[in-house]
Amino acid sequence: MDIISVSNQKGGVSKTGVSFNLGSALALKHDKKVLLIDNDPQANLSEYLKYEPDGEPTLTHLVMTVCTGRTLTPEYVKSAVRHSDTAGVDYIPADINLANSETLMQTAISRETVLRRILANVEGYDFVIIDCLPSLGTLLINALTVANMLLIPVQTQKFSLDGLQALNNLYEQIKTAINPNITMLGVLPTMVDHTSVSRNALEELNEKYSNVLFKTQISKSVEAAKSSENGTPLCMTAHKLGKEYCELAMEVLSRC
Repeated sequence: MDIISVSNQKGGVSKTGVSFNLGSALALKHDKKVLLIDNDPQANLSEYLKYEPDGEPTLTHLVMTVCTGRTLTPEYVKSAVRHSDTAGVDYIPADINLANSETLMQTAISRETVLRRILANVEGYDFVIIDCLPSLGTLLINALTVANMLLIPVQTQKFSLDGLQALNNLYEQIKTAINPNITMLGVLPTMVDHTSVSRNALEELNEKYSNVLFKTQISKSVEAAKSSENGTPLCMTAHKLGKEYCELAMEVLSRC
């Protein structure tokens, strides 16, 4: 089971779009069993998947259970897993209260392993993809501690590379001190267009991250917003973004 954390401390770089569309492409085009995890209190991925509160546990409940020392059973974790027929994936949704549970994590024993303890009760998936919040806090540290791969979407715009070094430093610290199994799956250029700003950003990415830079590039398009609104995986459309996400899925499979 490959666990991929999709992360960038900068917001608005298509982390959620990448998580959703990569997961869908792996499931629908390659028949992979995929679990998506919404690890962001803003719960954008859950909205993408058309999640509606149903009285069953969310990631918030699972985190609170671990942090308060209660017994976490495989049955309880399974009750937090929903399925999206449209995207072909299972998922664990989030809600705004996940922000409160992150505060509770600060005092939990082995606070960096809360998510690892949750996912220890999950089996049968080829891929688990974790959509991370734009932060370098405890929730992200948990995602990097449980993952064996890190995927960093980077918007090809001015200042978009600022802060990447901080994320890379955290990744190196986690790899050295907590999770030696994590590797860099790759840096993914997103919101690519035909402007000089985008070209300059791509050149800089290639200079700094050539050894891990994806060949696939995700274009800037209004189609992405339409997809998030109606919950349709881009890989199931005829749009060029659909082709790009199919190519990304192929590249991810080759790197795994």
